[in-house]
Amino acid sequence: MGHNIYVYIFLMFAVTYCIRALPLTLIRKEIKNKTVRSFLHYVPYVTLAVMTFPAILWETASVWSALAALAVSIWLAWRGKSLLVIAVVSCLVVFGLELFLC
Repeated sequence: MGHNIYVYIFLMFAVTYCIRALPLTLIRKEIKNKTVRSFLHYVPYVTLAVMTFPAILWETASVWSALAALAVSIWLAWRGKSLLVIAVVSCLVVFGLELFLC
């Protein structure tokens, strides 16, 4: 039994289209349920965290430099610093520690 790549492409298209089109067609009124609104409010943040957290830990030469940069970035975020400051300082921490550790 041969595998047809066009069947796979069509199925991926159909699933992606349904995921994007169904909410537009089924939900026409404003969502008033507080639980659902709260859940939808945090979806972008959770998605961003799930995509970036593995890269933070595994894309450096040393896990220790990644953990140090993660701790520094959490501390800076807790203090209310901007995203640009957090990113630059975290990169500097990784660079400095890997310069000495590796």
